[in-house]
Amino acid sequence: MAGVRRGGRPAVISDVARLAGVSPQTVSRVLNERPNVREETRSRVLEAIRQLDYRPNLMARGLVRRQAHTIGVISFDSVLFGPASTLLGIGRAARAAGYGVTIATPESFDRGSIVEAMADLTSHTVAGVITVFASQTAATSALHSLPGGLPAVAVEAAPDDSVPTVRIDQAEGVRVAVEHLLRLGHPTVWHVSGPRERMDAQARIEAWRATLERAGRPAPQVVPGDWSAESGYQAGLELAERQGVTAVFAANDHMALGLLRAFNERGIRVPEDVSVVGFDDIPEAGYLIPPLTTVRPDHEEVGRRSVETLLRLIDGQDDDAGESQDAGVAVPFVVPTLVRRASTAPAP
Repeated sequence: MAGVRRGGRPAVISDVARLAGVSPQTVSRVLNERPNVREETRSRVLEAIRQLDYRPNLMARGLVRRQAHTIGVISFDSVLFGPASTLLGIGRAARAAGYGVTIATPESFDRGSIVEAMADLTSHTVAGVITVFASQTAATSALHSLPGGLPAVAVEAAPDDSVPTVRIDQAEGVRVAVEHLLRLGHPTVWHVSGPRERMDAQARIEAWRATLERAGRPAPQVVPGDWSAESGYQAGLELAERQGVTAVFAANDHMALGLLRAFNERGIRVPEDVSVVGFDDIPEAGYLIPPLTTVRPDHEEVGRRSVETLLRLIDGQDDDAGESQDAGVAVPFVVPTLVRRASTAPAP
């Protein structure tokens, strides 16, 4: 069973954090063997765990704290790489903290379907809820359907600042992609976007346009897509008919894959004639022809941070600044990086 504090109560993660002088998420990082913890801090946490005989045992914690040890998650686009990877991160972080995960998937984005899915989710005993939506309307419907007082964290979209929200820094990811192409001498960069109703897609459009404007370059008309390889293929056929296209930024890798197919069919060489950059760094990105230059957002880290943030709310630690800047309700963006491969080259 879990370790017992003085007074007979089994130790919980906040006890370990208090004794070690760190935040609960730092304890979680040590338990999860994450690399981003200083060795001196790790030693303090491990010593506190030893002193308290703390063990994140699911049954013991549930009996002592008389609360559910299941996290509820509601997600719509679970087949897409980003949401699927976020769910993977949520599952791993939840298990490391001794929690199970229950997932609800609405039939559609309409409010009725979302409310029904949330009702089904909260009919189970859950300690808190994470919403994985990139639509402001959908996230608002989901979070407003929660029972009062149930802790909640949003991924990407929330109705207001009252709900802690874990986000990818879309603007930074787009900036590094577009500036990479401009440094290669391309006069401008075309953009194949995701669905306009999606916050992440809209954020990427705005960041693409802003980056071009800062560089004093013209922003071509956006070519709309829907995240699918098929929409990227159709966008590629359209761009193949235009003059002066030498660089394209696709809002995700699957659309970039479609672009590569369309350009190949039209005799357009990548990267000799047109450079292509994607977004997501899907596992297949390095095996495309040519290997795809892309932006890598750490979706699993988004999932992990969403669990850490929710557990702070569950444990009543939302106002404990602790050691880390992300200890309170405010959570920093997860910053993407550019992965350079063979699909980009100097402008022809």
